[in-house]
Amino acid sequence: MTEAGSDRPTVAVIGGGVAGLSAAFLLRNAGLDVTVLEGAPRLGGKLAVSEVGGVPVDCGAEALLARRPEGTGLIGELGLSGQLQVPGTTAAGIWTRGSIRSLPRRQFMGVPADIGELAATGILSEAGLARAAQEPTLPDGEPATDVSVSSRVGGRFGAEVVDRLVEPLLGGVYAGRCDDLSFDATLPALAQAARRHHSLTDAAASLVPASGGPASGGPASDGPASDGPASPGRGLQPDRPRPAPVFTTLTGGLGTLPGALAVASGARVRTSAMVRELARTPAGWRVTIGSAHAPEVLEADAVIIAVPAAAAGRLLAGVADTAASALREIRYASMAVVTLAYPVAAFARPVTGSGFLVPAVDERTIKAVTFSTVKWPHLRATRPDLHIVRCSVGRLGEDAVLQRDDAELATLAAADLADATGVRGRPADARVSRWGGGLPQYSVGHLDRVARIRAGVASQPGLAVCGAAYDGVGIPACIATARLATEQVLAYLGSLARPA
Repeated sequence: MTEAGSDRPTVAVIGGGVAGLSAAFLLRNAGLDVTVLEGAPRLGGKLAVSEVGGVPVDCGAEALLARRPEGTGLIGELGLSGQLQVPGTTAAGIWTRGSIRSLPRRQFMGVPADIGELAATGILSEAGLARAAQEPTLPDGEPATDVSVSSRVGGRFGAEVVDRLVEPLLGGVYAGRCDDLSFDATLPALAQAARRHHSLTDAAASLVPASGGPASGGPASDGPASDGPASPGRGLQPDRPRPAPVFTTLTGGLGTLPGALAVASGARVRTSAMVRELARTPAGWRVTIGSAHAPEVLEADAVIIAVPAAAAGRLLAGVADTAASALREIRYASMAVVTLAYPVAAFARPVTGSGFLVPAVDERTIKAVTFSTVKWPHLRATRPDLHIVRCSVGRLGEDAVLQRDDAELATLAAADLADATGVRGRPADARVSRWGGGLPQYSVGHLDRVARIRAGVASQPGLAVCGAAYDGVGIPACIATARLATEQVLAYLGSLARPA
């Protein structure tokens, strides 16, 4: 159906996060009437900016992978390439076994490519290192089905490699647990390389530069939980030259991206417009907005669903039941970002690196720290007298710590930071940003689950899905799903325009 008084096909995009807004933007030149419906009072989902110590800082995702072209490409299409910023440092560390230790450079998301280099870091105990060193000599045993990261990596290297290396890195992406996360879905490049190599050591080595390089990203290292891997620079090796940055951000923060997408899309964008029901009609789709007492109906030729899995499953119940059932299997983890502002003088030593990760086995409140004003020099220029520090809190199953009020959560994070770095005194300012149910968990079987979702959705012409629940939680991955969804919708609408 078309908009009243117009012959343009209509598309409803349900969800105003980066995926939904990217879909609306990608549809801008197709001659369609596009409406974006966002249930929250603001756009952007897990992208937002607010001030801490007078410095505008991202509340959620603070970096996107520069090596994937979807994010930087879209930013270029928006005319914002001049606002892209690169990190001042990517030195990486792990706070474990009593001190902050350098991450081995030759590793892929914590999976070591050089056991000798790993030994020099002191991250593992002698027993853990001896177990890891056995990996290249173990019999090849490719599992027949998807298994957990703990099963695959721990089975080869031992539990310490998982606990003190892999889980902190993957936890920075998913806020999940390696005994639950899918090896194939969360480490797809390594899973593919493992099919070509006898050992996981050799597989990891094939994915990192022979001379060493920064810690390699997984499928999406730029979700709201991620703080790079980073380190505070206590005795760490200086960065080596590298051809291109792993991460990038925008001058005003990634939280400025949703607004730019909304304006450039030319779509009709509505906030506080909660979609309650989706139904098939003979001519297309009926979208019901608002409460049962005062419902509003929007008719559309095609619909793109860009909301989290649980909400998508509710909308698809009775429409595409197979997809709805699979969506209900996707769990979400909650987390918080505690951002602290300290006078530079509060640090006894100069902060020369960009943060550190914390293994869950060390039972600290924080799981990752980024020294934002070191990692991003353009932030330091705003307030040279301050260090802005981001602390990530919360993993899957750690709901109790997130039930503390903002002041207590900030105090706990500051105490851990003081233990790790020796920073003195109270922060000059603090902000707590909570992301309840913010990160989808790519549990064992995730790839099959997504295949079932997409098959079920494909059975309904004019319907598509996109977002973080499918192919990666990072911004470029979300944009890639938006592009796939728009291609599907355009193909369907194009088939309607052709004579039978």
